[in-house]
Amino acid sequence: MAKPLETVLYTARTYTTGGRDGAGRTDDGALTLPLSPPGSGRPGTNPEQLFGIGYSACFIGAMQLAGAKLGITVPRDVAVDAEVSLGKTDGGAKYALGVNLHISLPGLPAEQQRQLVETAHQTCPYSAAIRGNIDVEFSIA
Repeated sequence: MAKPLETVLYTARTYTTGGRDGAGRTDDGALTLPLSPPGSGRPGTNPEQLFGIGYSACFIGAMQLAGAKLGITVPRDVAVDAEVSLGKTDGGAKYALGVNLHISLPGLPAEQQRQLVETAHQTCPYSAAIRGNIDVEFSIA
């Protein structure tokens, strides 16, 4: 069972209508966008794309925190290319997600890159939320 938050640092508030054929917006007006199903060719984004961006941004932040803890300077041009796949499991009976994070930490030795990724994966809130529920793979460029 999940533990309740002891301290709330930030709460995002969004409003969505119409599901994958709808629209979403944030309460502060910073983001308003149409939604469309993957592969539909219609204008808009989909939940998998949004998840990929959110997870990537959070993971970079987790690597920066890990770098401070480990004494490793994270390159300014750190980047994450995310692949979030929607598919089926259990013989097609259930929908599921799979994630591949391709991480670029230019200029760092391979051992430091590995340390940052492993430590970040243990502390990133997105990684914690999906651990044991979504298959996540990492590759380091």
